[in-house]
Amino acid sequence: MNIINRPDYTDKVLRLFGKGLIIALTGQRRVGKSFIMKQVINLLSHDDNNNIIYVDKEDEQFSTISTHTELTQYVDRHLRADKTNYLFIDEVQNIKEFELTLRSLHSREACEIVITGSNAKMLSSELSTYLSGRCVEYYIQSLDYNEFLEFHQLPDNDQSLINYLTYGGMPQLYRIGLQEKDLVNDYLHNVYNTIVLKDIVEREDIRNVPLLRNLVRFVSDNVGKPISATSIVNYLKSQRVESSTKVIINYLDYLCNAFIIHRVNRYDIHGKRLFEVNDKFYFEDIGLRNSLVQGGLAQSMEKVIENAVYLHLIRLGYNVTVGYLQKTEIDFVATKGDQIIYVQATYLLSNEETVAREFGNLALIKDNFPKYVVSMDSLYSGTNYQGIHHMHLRDFLRWKP
Repeated sequence: MNIINRPDYTDKVLRLFGKGLIIALTGQRRVGKSFIMKQVINLLSHDDNNNIIYVDKEDEQFSTISTHTELTQYVDRHLRADKTNYLFIDEVQNIKEFELTLRSLHSREACEIVITGSNAKMLSSELSTYLSGRCVEYYIQSLDYNEFLEFHQLPDNDQSLINYLTYGGMPQLYRIGLQEKDLVNDYLHNVYNTIVLKDIVEREDIRNVPLLRNLVRFVSDNVGKPISATSIVNYLKSQRVESSTKVIINYLDYLCNAFIIHRVNRYDIHGKRLFEVNDKFYFEDIGLRNSLVQGGLAQSMEKVIENAVYLHLIRLGYNVTVGYLQKTEIDFVATKGDQIIYVQATYLLSNEETVAREFGNLALIKDNFPKYVVSMDSLYSGTNYQGIHHMHLRDFLRWKP
């Protein structure tokens, strides 16, 4: 099998070795956690001083390992005193009380440990709770634009960007082929149904599945808009669907915990405080979002562009909030350590009013941190307006400051 390297992830995993921590690869289902693990194994296997122990709980040959006792026995048989030992376990949640073995191995410094896990039994976001104080989570996203181009062997042009904004970054799509549109859509629908029906419905024992489906569709239709549980309840009531704010809050939490959507808080730039109402939500994968809504990309372009910008910012390691200043909104306030950047995302700077709004909102911020307007306009690309930079979306999605 051809495994395409994702060095942004594998390099960081390699750097985490030797830090005295168990590494848990987390993220939405089907974003490639298992393949990241295999890439790390491949890199380590080139050194004869390394001893690699690999347990794949989706492989029948490891069916005899179902408890922590059996796991301990297996690992102990394969440890080598004369080598550096590495233990990799894929779908670790399928081993009962796996944490007992991992805590023991960690306490005696027997080996470096990397694990993945995600299904109805245990979401990947919960891995570290079983290994409190011993584990670092490393969040794996679906493909970014650069990886999308590499996976699908596409040039960096406007059509490739449209393909990315349409189909998103599920790694498996490179094997299906983007030209097989019906198969791509079937695959995305299948991933969504697996995540929602198997992982969330079963795990949380949800009885009102139609309500959950309606909620996901509502969020997909309102990407980038401030919404609250109350506004969702009122909308559903208008559709003759009864619910409560408590149920909606719980369901939104379930979706966030499964990495289907991301919640982004509002931030008062002047007062330096977070608001607790009217958050925004973005999808982990654009293609998954698009598979849930009616109409083509053209009808959702503004929302999808904003979603893509958000995903790239968190991929770059920024903590992202929505900014408010003098009753105006800044799409993204992105912070990393003592760095801050401000970003406005829009489809086209089609008239003077749009230019004044997008650049003008940023101009209200009086600090000296970088400010960007991102759009699909080639005409404005690379220009500078009152110290505010314009970037074409293609350039922004390949940008690594």
